[in-house]
Amino acid sequence: MRFENHAKRTMQAGKPAFGYALGYGSPIVAEALAGSGIDFILLDGQHGSFGPESTIASIAAMRAGGAVPMSRVTRNDYSMIGRMLDEGALGLVIPMVDTAEQAKAAADACRFPPIGTRSWGWGRAFNYGGDYSEWIDQEIFVAVQIESKLAVENAEAILATPGVDGCWMGPGDLSLSYGHRPGSPEAAEPLARAIETVLKACENTGKIPGYAGGSPEQAKQLAEQGFRYLTAGSDVGFILKGAADGLKLLRG
Repeated sequence: MRFENHAKRTMQAGKPAFGYALGYGSPIVAEALAGSGIDFILLDGQHGSFGPESTIASIAAMRAGGAVPMSRVTRNDYSMIGRMLDEGALGLVIPMVDTAEQAKAAADACRFPPIGTRSWGWGRAFNYGGDYSEWIDQEIFVAVQIESKLAVENAEAILATPGVDGCWMGPGDLSLSYGHRPGSPEAAEPLARAIETVLKACENTGKIPGYAGGSPEQAKQLAEQGFRYLTAGSDVGFILKGAADGLKLLRG
């Protein structure tokens, strides 16, 4: 039975899809956030506290909650990409993609031949049904992460790569690549220029622009700028903000 990636369909229709990032490595939190009505959950396999078992359990929990299960892989590695797809991810973010050649390697690893080079066979993804291989190449959403000065300079070539569906801008590493601390006043201008360049590249190539938003408020503003693949906060951020707000009230 074909699983429809409703987040991808939303973005293809020109509307923003919103997600929450998952970093704490908890399948229970994954299930709770996935049941909130959000479009997708992005498991952070690069910076999050996940091992093999918690990854599998969290992806299963996302699907049970109704959100599209997605993941950022540790790096642009053929085996790591295939492993995450085999576990049932329906969307991937590939970090640190700086060139069209790197983008091609990422895109090819995500889809079966003759489209790509993904190895035949899968594990937990068998739960999607016996026809999984017939539809997954169309339903998967592949986003490369543009998070360096070089990637911005190569943005149009990167996004023109067949099999790349869109991007996800990483403001932290991007600011560092321009020589500024993330969130500093000095980082604002080069970051704004980079955003303009990447949005234009997405427009020229017909690809979906994305950004790592840190809150619902920021994600809403980014959507108004034209971004469509948006995280709107994380489990880590929500817990720490809630605790800080509560403490401020208690001791205020």
